[in-house]
Amino acid sequence: MPDIHAAPMLEKHTIGFVPESDRHGKVRDLFTLWFGGNLAPLPIVTGALGPSLFGLSLWWSLVAFVVGHLAGGALMALHSAQGPQMGIPQMIQSRGQFGTFGALIIVVIAAVMYLGFFSSNIVLAGQSMHGIVDGIPVDVGIVAGALGSAVICIIGYRLIHILNRIGTWVLGIGILVGFFAILTGDLPSDFLTRGDFNFAGWLATVSLGALWQIAFAPYVSDYSRYLPKTVGVPSTFWATYLGCTLGSFLAFSFGAVVTLAAPVGMGTMDGVKATTGSLGSVMLVLFLLSVISHNALNLYGAVLAIITSIQTFRARWIPTARARVILSTIILVAASVVAIALSADFVSHFVDLVVVLLVVLVPWTAINLIDFYIIHKGVYDLDSIFRFDGGIYGRFNWTAITAYLLGIIVQIPFMATSLYTGPVSAFLGGADLSWVAGLVVTGPIYLLLARRGPGRSAGAYAPGTRETARL
Repeated sequence: MPDIHAAPMLEKHTIGFVPESDRHGKVRDLFTLWFGGNLAPLPIVTGALGPSLFGLSLWWSLVAFVVGHLAGGALMALHSAQGPQMGIPQMIQSRGQFGTFGALIIVVIAAVMYLGFFSSNIVLAGQSMHGIVDGIPVDVGIVAGALGSAVICIIGYRLIHILNRIGTWVLGIGILVGFFAILTGDLPSDFLTRGDFNFAGWLATVSLGALWQIAFAPYVSDYSRYLPKTVGVPSTFWATYLGCTLGSFLAFSFGAVVTLAAPVGMGTMDGVKATTGSLGSVMLVLFLLSVISHNALNLYGAVLAIITSIQTFRARWIPTARARVILSTIILVAASVVAIALSADFVSHFVDLVVVLLVVLVPWTAINLIDFYIIHKGVYDLDSIFRFDGGIYGRFNWTAITAYLLGIIVQIPFMATSLYTGPVSAFLGGADLSWVAGLVVTGPIYLLLARRGPGRSAGAYAPGTRETARL
């Protein structure tokens, strides 16, 4: 197996196929990437919503976290296992299901998602800097946090993995020490009794956990695509699944503990400083470094999604590191402006983004996994994927697009948002089950339509095309 230390620090690939000669790393790198990457302020703030927004007790919040992360994490890890087999980013691989132009629907949605998470994270970076040093304005901290993430993104894949290997140990020990400091400190008398079980709030918290995992699906295989093809699907799946579910559960739980231990109404990151005593400033420094490192993944994903969109219309263009530098800079400026404008109320904006993502990401996840594991069994024609006309996949695959749109429509009665609550959700007291409906309906519909429609079997390739290895 090629040695990761032999790989250049500055990544030269973007959306192009990674040849076997450039493959490097070990499957355990996926565990540390997703464990360390999830010990960050945004999942901590999200976990705090269980008690603070949905009124759950600590116990019921923890149960909801487990159910949500285990369910969503399975889907996310199945996407990760595609990386070594395909050797290309997840978004451009979606052309094999939706066609060259049809995949733009998903690519644009993914780009918006990355930008939303990137903006939310740099707000947290700014607030963390301000919490550490009062003299640093939040806006200045936002720009500094964005710059740090941009540098990591520009250097690319290898640095991202290295930082998260370090973060797994440093942040893992740090958050355990933080738990100890809070739980052995002066806890409020209602720490274990505040909140209760309510069905709608519990399901909403489960959905937050599931979506947290599903939101990684459009780019999770980007971080496994450099592994050698000999790395099997099971080992890739388990390294990713355990890393992401354990890391995110730890962060979500820390957020719930902080919000119950802190004075009512205090912001989550302010609560971290207040509840961990003399360790407060150290914790904020660790989380500041974490959010900058973690946020590089969102910027990296946004850059690859935008490059994929542009390459759709310029099929002969396979950009390298220069394009990543230019686009990272443009996104850095735009996201900083948005983050500064929304910094005063970013949590509510983030929750709205979460609800929208549930609706539009779940049908794509179902279609992609059914197509990869059941229909094509991991075998795709990469030459067609990079052609302007889509080759054997065409510009539009109406089978996938139809199933995708039906998957969105079927979720509407089950939705519960600030703008609209569907009849089923209203009957259930406001519980949002849209993502469950989207998964249950979209997959079977796509499988049925694909098997009845024109054949696009794994073997239906013109001579001389390049294929991935079979699973």
